[in-house]
Amino acid sequence: MSTYKIYNFMGLRKVAVLFSIIMLVVSIGALAVNGLKFGLDFTGGSLVEIGYEQSADLNKIRDQLKVVGYNDAVVQTFGSPTDILIRLGQDHDPKLGDKVLAALQDGETQTLTLRRNEFVGAQVGEELREQGGLGMLLALFMIMLYVAFRFQLKFSIGAVAALAHDVLIVLGFFALFKLDFDLTVLAAILAVIGYSLNDTIVVSDRIRENFRKMRKESAIEIMNASLSQTLGRTVVTSLTTLLVLVALAVFGGEMIHGFAVALIVGVFVGTYSSIYVAANVLMAMNVCREDLMPPEEKEQEIDDRP
Repeated sequence: MSTYKIYNFMGLRKVAVLFSIIMLVVSIGALAVNGLKFGLDFTGGSLVEIGYEQSADLNKIRDQLKVVGYNDAVVQTFGSPTDILIRLGQDHDPKLGDKVLAALQDGETQTLTLRRNEFVGAQVGEELREQGGLGMLLALFMIMLYVAFRFQLKFSIGAVAALAHDVLIVLGFFALFKLDFDLTVLAAILAVIGYSLNDTIVVSDRIRENFRKMRKESAIEIMNASLSQTLGRTVVTSLTTLLVLVALAVFGGEMIHGFAVALIVGVFVGTYSSIYVAANVLMAMNVCREDLMPPEEKEQEIDDRP
């Protein structure tokens, strides 16, 4: 007799499919209509770092830059409240840093210091965008091979479907709310792939084990038992991860805010997809005990038949 409560996860699988379809349609629609708001890492532009003696007021800095014509300036703290990073969609200008420094120094009682004045070309940004997308596709392909080798092809398709589902929704979230998409967010999406994959493999491992142990139960009953057994671990892992990410989003500064937000969305979506998306794909592909039996056990069953 089981010592854990079995929840009827698969009883809501049709609702989950509808919910996933809605989220994917909204995400794809946002990507088609709004597109991603690429940061200077991808589009190219200038980067200026200014040092303050005391904590700087970001809103005041933005207003000062608008007065002199820098309306598209992205102003962030860089490590500490006295280090300010300013991103501008300007062509290369060796004197841009001095111009920004002069605009910010006007009316300031403290002395400001120009620490960095760099330019990222559009060609470099385009290469980063292409290589980032190719890296993500390669990661998904290698994951599919790994899961197929470790489990079975049906599990591989389910895992990749769950990962693609998670990536599209995180991208759609950034497109829908027009949040900046830079290299830190791309790194967060790759981290989401790893987090979601880990969750999916834990669930898949339990499903495989239960298909071999539970001989009389139906596929739905085995899925429910497997998901119920891993639920505690999934919830604890997600909550502890979210505690850290919320702290980063609130107290980590604007430099890693996008990274933390992408991971927060990814943890929610990844936890959901490991329970419903991957398992739903397995159910749709009619996974059965014969798919997961070791080869020697299959041969034994054939030999035992009259």
